[in-house]
Amino acid sequence: MNRVEGLRALSPQFTLEKKPLRILGGSIHYFRVPRPYWEDRLQKMKACGINTLTTYVPWNLHEPEQGVFNFEGDLDLEAYLRLAANLGLWVILRPGPYICSEWELGGLPSWLLRDEKMKLRTTYLGFTDAVNSFFDHLLKKVVPLQYTMGGPIIAFQVENEYGAYATDEQYMLFTKEALLSRGITELLVTSDGRDGQGRGGVKGALETINFQKVHPEHIKFLDEIQPERPKMVMEYWSGWFDTWEGLHHVFAAEKMAGVVEEILKMNMSINIYMFHGGTNFGFMNGGVDFGRPVAKPIITSYDYDAPLSEAGDYTTKYHLLRNLFSQYHTEPLPELPSLQERKAYQPAVIHKHLSLWDSLQFTDKPFKSEKPVNMENLPLNNNNGQSYGYTLYETTIAAGGILNSQNNVRDRALVFVDKQFVGVLDFKTHEFALPDGEGKRTLGLLVENSGRVNYGKVLDEQRKGLVGDILLNNHILRDFIIHSLEMKPDFVNRLESSDHWMSMRHQPSFPGFFQAKLHMDGSPKDTFMKLDGWTKGVVFVNGKNLGRYWTVGPQQTLYVPAPWLHKGNNQVIVFEEQKTDGKIQFTTSPDYGMTVDVQ
Repeated sequence: MNRVEGLRALSPQFTLEKKPLRILGGSIHYFRVPRPYWEDRLQKMKACGINTLTTYVPWNLHEPEQGVFNFEGDLDLEAYLRLAANLGLWVILRPGPYICSEWELGGLPSWLLRDEKMKLRTTYLGFTDAVNSFFDHLLKKVVPLQYTMGGPIIAFQVENEYGAYATDEQYMLFTKEALLSRGITELLVTSDGRDGQGRGGVKGALETINFQKVHPEHIKFLDEIQPERPKMVMEYWSGWFDTWEGLHHVFAAEKMAGVVEEILKMNMSINIYMFHGGTNFGFMNGGVDFGRPVAKPIITSYDYDAPLSEAGDYTTKYHLLRNLFSQYHTEPLPELPSLQERKAYQPAVIHKHLSLWDSLQFTDKPFKSEKPVNMENLPLNNNNGQSYGYTLYETTIAAGGILNSQNNVRDRALVFVDKQFVGVLDFKTHEFALPDGEGKRTLGLLVENSGRVNYGKVLDEQRKGLVGDILLNNHILRDFIIHSLEMKPDFVNRLESSDHWMSMRHQPSFPGFFQAKLHMDGSPKDTFMKLDGWTKGVVFVNGKNLGRYWTVGPQQTLYVPAPWLHKGNNQVIVFEEQKTDGKIQFTTSPDYGMTVDVQ
């Protein structure tokens, strides 16, 4: 088509090339879906009657170390956007820099927190300099993919729900200018939930709203501030996310369809968040701040009770939406793409183990420090610190007594005396008694970053590891040896090829790494992994981090995508904190735990 005029918001309905366009959008995040499945998920979305893809851009994955950028493989954003274009989808791009999204630190890289004065999401120079550098790299990739240049991007979102944070009046202006000054020419929008409405906008951008149930006063508010302009629900929440130790949230399909119908009858545009949630692979889950000191980490699955399930299955919601959206199309919708096959593989038996202590030789050189140092400020990764995973702090003690964390453990520490497990310190438990013993002993605290909070007012306080002093009998502990267990792919590879593994005939010690082989005769199929006789840890399949498991639930299975498997033997390594029954089971159905209706 001849491209003259892009998306405009100058009348009650959006126009594209001066013709009315109702945006029927759906969110699918490329970083939550294995690249070989991008096309499958987008085709299924298109077949539902969706005409626009929305996606965030996770800064923390694209710039893992300051000045080191990654837009390849599963992070090839340009390929994802071109794929959307080839399938006939428009795109609304939400480049942040902050994305929320139940994602680690809302997508902000943890190295920003090395600066003790850092003020995230403000015009603090340390933050804006970093944003400018990231946007220099990101936007030169997406500028050519704008609508007026022949690409699929019809709009850009400025930041994300800033109204709920709003601490700096100049910040939204800075973010808008950061886009415009780098060649962004398409329509700009902002989006806010009820708690931020009216405080997160910026002149020159259309305000949109996020919700699950219609509240007439919030729609009226849009009419008042933007009379005779299009109204859009940028995030219509099709379900909800889950936290560990909670229940699995569901939102009834009929209720969801009813609200979507109501929105469409009001002549509004809509984006279904999420259309397909996918998975928080690796250590990328965020956390919810429930007020100090308790934060709850988000689970690995991001199924979200969305219309397309975590593994790409159609649901009742999908079919109800398809019926609804078909009424807004003049042409018949595409046929439904076929589903991926799944298989419940035979259990994989653990045949080797390696203790945490024996694995330390494969980590970076330990760091000696008089005082505890938080993860982000460790001298690692070209002085970017440690971002994710676990950190082991060791020191010498001469007696037992009361160990007190002073609430300086972020987020959860397994405590050891001479490598023997003695207890847990976390947000709830700040002290317990260490057993007495003879002479000098080694105290170890293995601290897990369970996922940095992604929403709320405490983003600046998300440093992990030990963030202050630990007391033993009211005396401050000093002289630590600190090991970083970030569990990056190169570490997992070194571990796998080591000859230090012990046979299961020898009693394993915990925490430890456990190895199994998953054999496949034919081409791999999707499956779900079940770790019934285990407690808590992380799973690696052929070097890929599937994410965390924890028997407290709600989630009891981990999604294993077929593209990450291959014919023959697949290497499975489990890092387990406390116990194992020696086998890994597989099933064709996910188990997300006991359900609760979204309130």
